[in-house]
Amino acid sequence: MRIVRNIAAAAASAALMIGGAVAVAPSASAASLPAACNLPLTQTKEASTSVNLRSGPGTSYTSLGILATGVKFTEYCTKDYAWSYGKVTSGANKGKLGWVKYSLLNPIES
Repeated sequence: MRIVRNIAAAAASAALMIGGAVAVAPSASAASLPAACNLPLTQTKEASTSVNLRSGPGTSYTSLGILATGVKFTEYCTKDYAWSYGKVTSGANKGKLGWVKYSLLNPIES
């Protein structure tokens, strides 16, 4: 199993280095992802500006807090590349799950 994980990690790293997005099994199980998710993936991103963390994929959903510029967010899936669902991994809302506007998140270069 460790070999499989190492191969998957190497493939993901190689794809990211050449600018590709990688669809891999998210840390959260597929069964626990919201029904609105239509592309499961796992990618670490950061907020490009202050942005709302929302309870659903749209501006009509309740704000769960504000992510300041530079706050880290682990994306688990997207809804039509318009909204990203994931977990806040830094800042004041660390640990919260929710939705963020896809275009306001930047992939973190490694």
